[in-house]
Amino acid sequence: MSRCLDAARGAIARCQMLATCSEEPGRTTRTFLSPPMRDVHDHLRTWMEACGMEVRLDAVGNLRGTIGQGPRLVIGSHLDTVRDAGAYDGVLGVVLGLALVELLEGHVPFTLEVVGCAEEEGVRFGVPFLGSRALVGTAAPLLDLADADGISVRQAIRSYGLDADQLEEARLDAAGYLEFHIEQGPVLEHLDAPLGVVDAIAGQSRLDLTFTGQANHAGTTPMPLRRDALAAAAEWMLLVEHAAHTTSGLMATVGQLHATPNIRNVINGRVVASLDVRHAADEVRRAAVDHLCAGAHAIGRRRGVAVDIARHLDQPAVAMAPALTGILAEAIAATGLTVHHLTSGAGHDAMIVAPQMPAAMLFLRSPGGISHHPDERVLVEDVAAALEVGLQFLHRWDPRHA
Repeated sequence: MSRCLDAARGAIARCQMLATCSEEPGRTTRTFLSPPMRDVHDHLRTWMEACGMEVRLDAVGNLRGTIGQGPRLVIGSHLDTVRDAGAYDGVLGVVLGLALVELLEGHVPFTLEVVGCAEEEGVRFGVPFLGSRALVGTAAPLLDLADADGISVRQAIRSYGLDADQLEEARLDAAGYLEFHIEQGPVLEHLDAPLGVVDAIAGQSRLDLTFTGQANHAGTTPMPLRRDALAAAAEWMLLVEHAAHTTSGLMATVGQLHATPNIRNVINGRVVASLDVRHAADEVRRAAVDHLCAGAHAIGRRRGVAVDIARHLDQPAVAMAPALTGILAEAIAATGLTVHHLTSGAGHDAMIVAPQMPAAMLFLRSPGGISHHPDERVLVEDVAAALEVGLQFLHRWDPRHA
């Protein structure tokens, strides 16, 4: 355990150092193939090579280190961040993979590959999982997406010195996938537990709703004659909140609101609102989305406001592989900890990989339940426990039974 504690301290220090590789001074922001990603790649490449790994950067910018021979187990997560991020979301999973390689000291009875995915958050191009989509061969249709500056995914890849035409070579051929990740929620802390086994990742729907009314003078337009887009959106937001409160397990969030003209003494004529809906059961999630869309149209008709809906993501819920989650549970029990099973409300690279190969996830406690924020933290004893469980998992994983 002392070796794992030392490795945990080192892993936390590396994550904190990598958090300084940022597009914005004073806070952590690192989007797909942005300049600071080179610094992250250089640091992790040096570490991989010191561990005796063969290292390559695939066509989408996933950093990949490989050691050993025979059937392949992949440990992976992502290296990009949201804006003004914490130090551990995604990156900790990659760092823990390399810490395990270091702890094994070259004694790997199969091929172990550690992957740092180039993109998971969807910040730059509005669509998440570019890195893991490349691993399973579904990234090509996204190459023409453009960022806010009009730069396409293909152009970003080329500017980074890579070749999008080689995307097929990024495909994974592996017998299993394991991802370590902070929980990003309060459940494990509430249970006073350092670790949890993820049984499934909730499905997600992402939409934009545009409410179009009529901008007009705030002092001269009578209340009954107004077509206030912001008022319509506000009423609908309360419907979203009510649906989530009254449907067990449903998470529904309006995270962005853009009002036009957004002037103190003018009625807003146009509002674009985002909608994020998640649930472990796809039929419940999709029924909720239909209900909320129908509710928006009903509110719009009553208020004289047009409603247009754009659907951007319908990601099905994904179950983790029972065989691998069973090994994780055995590994936790072998360290003397209580086994807890969770459903992830957040999306992860594992949900993209899981339909193609057996996948498992281990959650680490998030103190305060805080993530996607500079106050994101981990506890050194939890990181040490994750490394101990990781070693137990690697000793127990048998590729012949994958």
